[in-house]
Amino acid sequence: MSTHFDDYEFFARRHRLLDVMEARKLDGILLFQQESMYWLTGYDTFGFCFFQCLYLGADGRMALLTRSADLRQAKHTSILDDVRVWKDGKNANPSQDLVAMVRDLAGSGTTLGVEFDSYGLSHFNGKRLEDAFKGVATLEDASDCVTRLRAIKSPAEIVYVREAAKLSDAADKAALDAIRAGADEGHILAAQHNAIFSAGGDYPGNEFIIGSGRDALLCRYKAGRRTLDQDDQITIEFAGTFRHYHAAIMRTVVVGKPRPLHITYHHAAEQALLACQNTLKPGATAGDVFAAHTRIFDEHGLSSHRLNACGYSLGAKFTPSWMDWPMFYENNDWVIEPGMVMFAHMILMDSESETAICLGRTYLVTPEGAEPLNCPDTGLMVR
Repeated sequence: MSTHFDDYEFFARRHRLLDVMEARKLDGILLFQQESMYWLTGYDTFGFCFFQCLYLGADGRMALLTRSADLRQAKHTSILDDVRVWKDGKNANPSQDLVAMVRDLAGSGTTLGVEFDSYGLSHFNGKRLEDAFKGVATLEDASDCVTRLRAIKSPAEIVYVREAAKLSDAADKAALDAIRAGADEGHILAAQHNAIFSAGGDYPGNEFIIGSGRDALLCRYKAGRRTLDQDDQITIEFAGTFRHYHAAIMRTVVVGKPRPLHITYHHAAEQALLACQNTLKPGATAGDVFAAHTRIFDEHGLSSHRLNACGYSLGAKFTPSWMDWPMFYENNDWVIEPGMVMFAHMILMDSESETAICLGRTYLVTPEGAEPLNCPDTGLMVR
């Protein structure tokens, strides 16, 4: 067994979840989010692209149903003793195997929470799950149970978050050192990943974002590379990752002479980031942080260039995304608490002039407010 946390950490997490289950009157919970399995047991795999489920009963018993390819993965990386395998085959229906496992552990007539909102449970398998449990158990959506618990990091988790932040700063420096006229985007990416992997980091939950020229206005990775011009702009968004915990940075770097809009937009972005930082404190809501971002950009007349969200929670995430809940968007009433790790990104995309300015970094919420964990220099970078 090779886990990243001690037994007490997993014991405490299990009892936090059992308390939530008791409050919701659940006899058990079916977990399909890989993040939930990792958080609860240490189980570390990308095998969730196939059907697998972790069951936790109100009595504290746990069992994992997975494929044979992940049997040893579960035994090696988790605290699980009970790992069961459904067999691949033309007529395989793992939902029936899951029913058999739940009956064995808890009998029938139970009320089970289910993580329906999960990359690990496709609509096809979700329908088969509901059909299989008809007459066996009542299924209730419990997609937010573990997600809300994971949002508040323990001291042991914060140690890993801080390591991730160090890796993100190393990747930031590597990128800034590599960005110049004539540089290839692929070399910049390679420098960032080398900085992270050579220092003991892990793969991130999604691809790094990199785009120059007109592609600096994109907020997603796309295939293909470009060489930087004498006067150019390049947007990068990336995360240092340690034991699957993420700390992200985002910035637009100017190559050559900045346009007047680059300077104007960056000034607004820095002001907006500081406003979000000052708002990100216990008792505020995620919607309050978004409102701070909106106020600054709207005061600068930039409402048509900003996005409808300005950040999100970070933690131990798996593909296809390192984004977690809560997210900063309008009227989100999720209350900010100490121990939350939040990424705030100020994004301005002016399609008419094809000018981009982005600026973002990761914060730890403390009882006193927001502590920046990375990207200490938020000034406009010109290369």
